[in-house]
Amino acid sequence: MDLGLSEDQLSIRAALRELARTRIAPRAREVDETGAFPWDYVELFRGHDVFAIPFPAEHGGLGGDALTLALAVEELARVDTTASLILAVQALGSYPITLAGSAEQRRRLLPDLASGARLAAYALSEPGAGSDPAGMETRAERRDDGYVITGTKTWISGGGVADTITVFAKTDPGAGASGVSAFVLEDARSAPGLSASTIHGKLGIRGSNTAELRFEGVAVPEANRLGAEGEGLRIALRVLDRSRPGIAAQAVGIAQGALDCAVDYARERRQFGRPIAEFQAIQFMLADMDAQIQAARAVTHLACRMIDAGADGTTRVAAIAKLVASDTAMRVTTDAVQVLGGYGYVSDFPVERMMRDAKITQIYEGTNQIQRLVIARALLGERGAGGRSSS
Repeated sequence: MDLGLSEDQLSIRAALRELARTRIAPRAREVDETGAFPWDYVELFRGHDVFAIPFPAEHGGLGGDALTLALAVEELARVDTTASLILAVQALGSYPITLAGSAEQRRRLLPDLASGARLAAYALSEPGAGSDPAGMETRAERRDDGYVITGTKTWISGGGVADTITVFAKTDPGAGASGVSAFVLEDARSAPGLSASTIHGKLGIRGSNTAELRFEGVAVPEANRLGAEGEGLRIALRVLDRSRPGIAAQAVGIAQGALDCAVDYARERRQFGRPIAEFQAIQFMLADMDAQIQAARAVTHLACRMIDAGADGTTRVAAIAKLVASDTAMRVTTDAVQVLGGYGYVSDFPVERMMRDAKITQIYEGTNQIQRLVIARALLGERGAGGRSSS
């Protein structure tokens, strides 16, 4: 799977693999059990320029290409999904600025995000508007010196620890999808009128901060609106096209970590006088797991390369990558638990945590039912338009 990777990409992947193995893997079980946000991961990423990966070089980043980010996210997810999510969310919360911000906004906002001095978050979902973002109720009312935001956002990854939050709100409630605008809220943790409540009791990604945000008259200057009024939903969808392959990479990493553990266990576990790896039933399970992972990784890399090339059709392929990879992660981690038997069902081995973490990849960044809708509409649109791309 190294075909076509640059020397820089191979170097970054190797560095992340070593960092994950030596500094993150030993902490992963504790982070999961305590549910405490791992600020030591943040400091680690700051010290090793990990946060710089999703950002363009002119703003202090390492290039900002989608494929390199996917390689990094996969390596982190291979040992701890929470660690990979910290990097993925930094990219997600910053993409609206990168894609839709003015030159002045990019110069002002991106360097601190690229260094990790400030953490980012992306506030789109609401209690009554998850898969239907056009149905959001959060409002941004214009004032002489800017806007005042009122409403509630939920399931916001990093929402309680982020300094910079991209917020989507309706500036024209009667215009439906065309009435949504995008704003950047700076100094979010100290912003008057903004409160964050941590969501507890999650099945997986327990160390990741997931929050409900309440906006009660939060002021945002006009200089922090991204694009024109009414362009918010278009910006949000462009961001999802770019961020979904990142979640696909996360799912591939979870699956690969589970397979690694299953292979090691099968070599060492003895039954009937020999390692269970010698039994065809186990061999076939491992072979199927590997084949599914390789296929998921291939389509994920394809989506990333299309994004980096600015190719047509990325919406459909990004959705395919997310769908295939997350379903693969769920199957592979479940099979890994089966290979380990009773030991797979307890926390002495990481596969039960990986199985719990895998489930969220089928839900966030658009449920897999939404991905199927996106794929079908793109496919039918292409055929109806004589083969033209619908994205």
